[in-house]
Amino acid sequence: MVRRWTLLFVVVSLLAVASFGCRPGGQAQGPVKIGAIFDLSGPTSDVGLPYSEGIRGFVEWLNDNGGLNGRQVELVWQDYAYEVPRAEQLYSQFVQEGVVAFMGWGTGDTEALRSRIADDKIPFMSASYSHVLGNPDEAPYNFLVGTSYSDQFFIVLKWILEDWQAKGGSGAPKVAFMHHPSPFGLSPWEQGGKEFAAQNGIEAQAFEMPRGATDFTPELSRIQEFGAQYVVFQTVSSPASLALKNAKSLGMTDVTFICLNWCADEILVELAEGAAEGTIGAMPFTPPTVEAEGLKAPAEFLASKGESLESKGLHYSQGWWTMAVMVEGIRRTLEGGNELTGENVKMSLEELRNFETGGVTAPITFTTEDHRGSKAMRLFIVRDGRWEPLTDFRSVE
Repeated sequence: MVRRWTLLFVVVSLLAVASFGCRPGGQAQGPVKIGAIFDLSGPTSDVGLPYSEGIRGFVEWLNDNGGLNGRQVELVWQDYAYEVPRAEQLYSQFVQEGVVAFMGWGTGDTEALRSRIADDKIPFMSASYSHVLGNPDEAPYNFLVGTSYSDQFFIVLKWILEDWQAKGGSGAPKVAFMHHPSPFGLSPWEQGGKEFAAQNGIEAQAFEMPRGATDFTPELSRIQEFGAQYVVFQTVSSPASLALKNAKSLGMTDVTFICLNWCADEILVELAEGAAEGTIGAMPFTPPTVEAEGLKAPAEFLASKGESLESKGLHYSQGWWTMAVMVEGIRRTLEGGNELTGENVKMSLEELRNFETGGVTAPITFTTEDHRGSKAMRLFIVRDGRWEPLTDFRSVE
């Protein structure tokens, strides 16, 4: 029967302590070492900082409440500033130091590392949801907790078709895909997105958002010339918020703007200064403006430190729950009395079926054939400066 971490995350209580206490196969044998790299000072640090704090917060919370089967978790980490060579250097360093699992960050570095990850047999979860990373034939030791970028884009395109038809639109809807100038930005477009659009009668065109730009008016003017009724962003919060303000200045009130997950957050709403009203967000993780059982533990942990989950934001709980899923694989390895190796943790993760996160995500399932843990997500919309649910969980067949 599937163990439900919903019980674990209700409150910091004796029940939670017991669930991580000494269990069969979990005798204390020293700390469990996990490596991590974060972007705390690079171009995606606006979302990288709260994500890293969520991972570190979970580890602190876990260790304060009995650890992992009686063992403390030692998280060794550094800022890599979104630089792929630095990521590769730190990965090698931490593997040499004996980490049993690794928490990564960006698409470029995660894809660059995947063959070494497989050779080293190190289970790896990052904040990249590049579709290819969920394919065990391509990346056998990578696991995606969030809905892949491609699946996010497919779900959004299907919603656009429904919305266009509901509005009585004639002909093919036109979609502009505005993307970060990186493998992350192009991932959903190149990994099935442009083909999916064409197959479903959508006229789509990609527009790169130049790195360091202080004005996206030229790109938006070209989008107006294209005649797009919908703009989908695959970028982080800061450039997306700037684009929304530029669009407002251009009077693009008849265009629907949609953010995939890395700009669908409270940072966007704050930075856009009112221009985000009506923006739709593709969110694999539930924002703190919406009640979910799985948000209670991080909220209470932060409250104990005089902070709040709403101020930390969506990416804090995203990091928290990504770490929680990795830890569940390690816990099951220990409980089974198996040696704590990357290969055994991988096998434990591949046995997860409908793993509950208390409504923070759709239930997580990994198999030997598919490491994309969640195929579903909800769409949200900004109303009065807050993210509110627009749809229930939606998936792609």
